Amino acid sequence: MKDCYLGIDIGSISTKGVIIDDDNNIICSSYIDTNANPIKAIKVLLKNLKDGFDDKKYKIKNVGTTGSGRKLIATMIGAGTIKNEITSHAVGTITFHPDVKTILEIGGQDSKIIIIDNGVVVDYGMNTLCAAGTGAFLSSQAKRLNLDVKDFGDIAKKSTNPAKIAARCTVFAESDLVHKAASGYKIEDIVAGLGHSVANNYLNNVGKGKTIDSPIIFQGGVSKNSCVHRAFEKILNRDIIVDENGHLMGAIGIAIIARRENKECNFSFEVLNNDFATHTKECGKCPNNCEIMCITKDNVLIDSWGNKCENGAIKKSLN
Repeated sequence: MKDCYLGIDIGSISTKGVIIDDDNNIICSSYIDTNANPIKAIKVLLKNLKDGFDDKKYKIKNVGTTGSGRKLIATMIGAGTIKNEITSHAVGTITFHPDVKTILEIGGQDSKIIIIDNGVVVDYGMNTLCAAGTGAFLSSQAKRLNLDVKDFGDIAKKSTNPAKIAARCTVFAESDLVHKAASGYKIEDIVAGLGHSVANNYLNNVGKGKTIDSPIIFQGGVSKNSCVHRAFEKILNRDIIVDENGHLMGAIGIAIIARRENKECNFSFEVLNNDFATHTKECGKCPNNCEIMCITKDNVLIDSWGNKCENGAIKKSLN
């Protein structure tokens, strides 16, 4: 039986999972919406992966988690490796594109830029405050225009004069879009303008002050939107690579890290049969008044975090 490794990247908008072998080949993968319920999302993800997994041929030796919900999910499934998104995306990308110098990553709710020199991360930046340069912004504008965001690329191709849409703030961008639509702008020009708005917002905020050198890799869920991809290429006047697995790169990266660490965890798909729940508890034992996150497995406390001192440590009881 061959060893393999599970990597999970859970964000506020999407949850990604891959299982790789010792040669970094993807055995199976899944990409789903988180829908503001990470516990339910992880169960759906694991069910999808299990359906594509041959447990007679492979054994999952280690599991890695990354993304905003990495600690919660690691606790649930017994992951042996936990790393941040910057590290995971960098490792995954460098593995398949060793000459990469700049990683542009745009997800559903946040975005990041990673600067690499000779295979080493030397600088990075993140944007978690404004949604104007993210997938969530594009999705909300697609609904406003009564379009499917997946069609943006084909629609924008028809544009010869992209509309100039405010890029600094999602509120201003939405107001500008409404004004342009009411003024009679062609739908293809508005959609192309949205692509340029996302790219400009990213470069003016996340990429501000960064040296963007080639080769450039564009990844994250938004990288699949050719409207935004073309906008980046036009603005930067550079060729930009979109890896076919770019939307999974965080999960791939953490799976590779889990393989390299050579740990062994006790993961089993039987976790699908367990009931998990979370709740918060205010400590109140000192002026910090910490809000403690507790997670239970089949009504038994398995972990808690959020306390700033030992007063808030909860180990054996939820009372």
